[in-house]
Amino acid sequence: MTDKITRMDATRLAELIAKKELSPVEVVEAHLDRIAAVNSKVNAIVTLAEGARAAAKQAEAAIMSGEKVGPLHGVPFTVKDAIDTAGVLTQRASPIFKGRVPDTDAPAVARMKAAGAILLAKTNAPEFAFSIETDNLLTGRTNNPWNLDYTPGGSSGGESAAIAAGMSPLGLGSDLSISSRGPAAHTGIVGLKATHGRIPMTGHFPRVPRRLWHIGPMARSVRDVALAYSLIAGPDGGDGFSTLPPGIDAGLGKSSRPLRVGWMTSEFFGPTDPDVVATVKAAAEALAAAGGVQVEEVKLPFLKEIDTVSVLWKLQQMETRPEFARLTAGHENEIFRHVRLILDTPDTPIADFVAAEQAVERLRDSFAAYFQRYDVLLCPVTPFPATKHGLNDVVIDGQTVSPFQVMSATSPFSLTGMPAITLRFGTSRDGLPVGVQIVASWYAESTMFDVASRLEAVSQVRNLHPEL
Repeated sequence: MTDKITRMDATRLAELIAKKELSPVEVVEAHLDRIAAVNSKVNAIVTLAEGARAAAKQAEAAIMSGEKVGPLHGVPFTVKDAIDTAGVLTQRASPIFKGRVPDTDAPAVARMKAAGAILLAKTNAPEFAFSIETDNLLTGRTNNPWNLDYTPGGSSGGESAAIAAGMSPLGLGSDLSISSRGPAAHTGIVGLKATHGRIPMTGHFPRVPRRLWHIGPMARSVRDVALAYSLIAGPDGGDGFSTLPPGIDAGLGKSSRPLRVGWMTSEFFGPTDPDVVATVKAAAEALAAAGGVQVEEVKLPFLKEIDTVSVLWKLQQMETRPEFARLTAGHENEIFRHVRLILDTPDTPIADFVAAEQAVERLRDSFAAYFQRYDVLLCPVTPFPATKHGLNDVVIDGQTVSPFQVMSATSPFSLTGMPAITLRFGTSRDGLPVGVQIVASWYAESTMFDVASRLEAVSQVRNLHPEL
């Protein structure tokens, strides 16, 4: 029964709990058993929440007494170690913060609990949540559950690996340039970066650069991610970027007219693995065949004119470097390579910084024009599937590129703040998940969820699970 429970999505678990066909205690225990069975191989869970069992008993009592319950009542969830959880270790993946226990929940966590969800555990991250891999000096390296020799990506690699491995049905990650979407793609789950500001960043570390960071749900189904988004979005009075009421949505929702989908693959994101190209093309063809959607291959030459990975690095470095220098002063021997790379990077010259800012403005203008004609953009998440741990170079279709090129298809939408969702739609020749990314215009989450749901419905790989 444990395997059956840990392969259900959060929405199904909530339905069965509400019908008294499953007990919250049974569900929590099943996931704790799964953690005990496989986490030693994956190292995705770094802290168990001591109150999970007690919360499950309270949730069961509420159901049995007929109390009105929330939409995630009794469903366990996990949280990236960069996000505060009251009374539960939040060590920011760094020896500098070893033993740190927050007094309050981040708003996103508090809202999950208010919906009835039960905090189960914290998940691994790179130091200060800054890397394309998940490794640190405090809690070690996380492995990809599809192949333990491969990375789940970063920085929400612990969260994605935990969900893919069945240790959690639903979780909260965060995304600066790739950090939820990339790990979701590498491990075959669904990851969301909503419009910037939709979900408050209060209680997330680091705070810089706030204009690029996003908290977002991760799960094994689009409906789980959409449900969690609806519960945690909205201003909290503490994040100055989070100001728009969640009820305002510029999308079409379930539209009566055919949705207009533009799709593109390798030409505008640099060298791209043939398996990724084939997966995006297959997703476009599947949408077209399903009907109700107009699908057209597009060319966006402005993406070739702007090196978005370089632009993002130049902008974030000017904010993160002085903050990280302050936090690590006196702890130089406790810094891992990811943060050290930030500290060792010279400041961006002011002329280059201004040029980077202007490049982002041009990018926003270009996408604004694109979304006058199309409702969504379908494209790769990453230009290559998950790689082996610690590579210095990646060979793509005969070309050698930096591992940081993994951000080439996600960073444009981080810089512009548009919503993007990723889901698996293929498998690489090495047996690893391959995802696709669906991007919508600002505040058009409903349209993005609609197209993602349509694509998920025709996916041939949606119910695959790694064997551990």
